[in-house]
Formats: sequence, structure tokens, C-alpha cells
Amino acid sequence: MLPRISYAEVRSPFRVWVEFVDSTAGEIDLSGELWGEVFEPLKDPDMFRQMTLDPELGTLVWPNGADFAPEFLYEKLRPGYRLGTRSDAGAA
Repeated sequence: MLPRISYAEVRSPFRVWVEFVDSTAGEIDLSGELWGEVFEPLKDPDMFRQMTLDPELGTLVWPNGADFAPEFLYEKLRPGYRLGTRSDAGAA
């Protein structure tokens, strides 16, 4: 199952607080991720503040079409997370 965000807010330029439905939560610094055609406009703090939580996609989106995959954001808070992996895989 894909991680799903239940709450998000911009905390400061390029930093967001994100809470997932499984209670994983924390602040994520996205400043190092703002490169490429769709993300470069988010370097403008006014544009970055326009972030919203898309209820259908369950992730962060911006009016210019930029978004971050929820599993990417989840991994920022839980390093080592990989979609489709479980720590108890193979347990009887």
C-alpha cells in the first residue's frame, strides 16, 4: 500500500511538516529537490507557500503541476523504506 499523507503544512521556505495516516510525521527539507523544469519555480518562496494536500492523490501539490510522490516523502522520514518491502518479509 502506498503511504498516504493525512496532513501537511509549509513551515518555512522549502520545509514542510507532513503527517501520514500511519502516524509517521516530521519536517522535510525539500530545498535540495527543487531542480528541473517543474520544480525550479518552487524556489520562489511565494510559489512554494502555495502547496496544498491533494485529497485524491494523498500527496503535496503546487499550482504549476509540481508534486512529490508520497513514497518519496515517506522515505525522507523513514530512511530505508522501499515500496513493497516489509521488515518481516519471509517470517513464518
